[in-house]
Amino acid sequence: MRKLQALLVPVLALSACAAPTGHRVLTQGNGKLVILDRQNEIEWQMPWGGIHDLHVLPSGNIMVQRGSAEVVEIDRETKQVVWQYDSRTQNGNQGKRVEVHAFQPLPKGLLMIAESGPARIIEVDRNGILLSETKLQVDRPHPHTDTRLVRKIANDRYLVCHEGDGVVREYEQGTGRIVWEYDVPMFERKSKGGHGLEAFGDKCFCALRLANDNTLIATGNGHSVIEVTPTGEVVWQVTQDELNGIRLAWVTTLEVLDNGNVVIGNCHAGKGQPLLVEVERDTKRVVWQLDEFDLLGNSVPNSVLLDAANSTR
Repeated sequence: MRKLQALLVPVLALSACAAPTGHRVLTQGNGKLVILDRQNEIEWQMPWGGIHDLHVLPSGNIMVQRGSAEVVEIDRETKQVVWQYDSRTQNGNQGKRVEVHAFQPLPKGLLMIAESGPARIIEVDRNGILLSETKLQVDRPHPHTDTRLVRKIANDRYLVCHEGDGVVREYEQGTGRIVWEYDVPMFERKSKGGHGLEAFGDKCFCALRLANDNTLIATGNGHSVIEVTPTGEVVWQVTQDELNGIRLAWVTTLEVLDNGNVVIGNCHAGKGQPLLVEVERDTKRVVWQLDEFDLLGNSVPNSVLLDAANSTR
């Protein structure tokens, strides 16, 4: 019996340690950039203001907004800015009101930037040289709401969330031709101002093109995630009160993991609600959540899972 117990103890201990308790997460909140380990302990941090977009480069350096219109690269070891691009002063924007809410590192060191105000998507090299310009079509132009997240989804295609219009549009690079668009539905509800749980609207924040050619959309203050076909049919969704014990507020980022799970950004939801929620695609069962209100506050618009290298985001 003692031999059996001796064998069981290390096996049980190994089993308890085998499964990770969470994800390593890079995010921003409460005036700091922070990396949390799988147990939600601070692994790395530095002071930093509010953001809407965030990327990790192959070098491990961080690319992030600074202020309303700059994109910078931070050396993670030294915590120093080692590169920057200022949309307020470069490539024809002098004297204009410009805000940047989305950008994307591209191959060969190039960078895509969505400029709200000028209503355009540009691509630049590391010297700031303008390589491409695509004009956007905006029904309700405003430097703060022309766009939220934008992603290049093919060699000559951009998928754009127009927050103020409540519309997702796919553009052809260079020509600005709209090749697909989707008007985010209000589901027969009236709009209601604010940012929290009781607000409502169609201010879409994020859209991802999936492998099946459907589009996954975070509806912002619509408190939901919807997947739509190329013809606009809603074939999957997560609504505000559908997840057990969780209420969705301003739904921001989406990340689709290799196993099909969807990680949802839940901003402005208040104390007691998670900032990130991982949901099984088929069952909609919550398998992980990040609830760090005291550390990060109530405004956490973007995050990167550092242990999900092949995810779509």
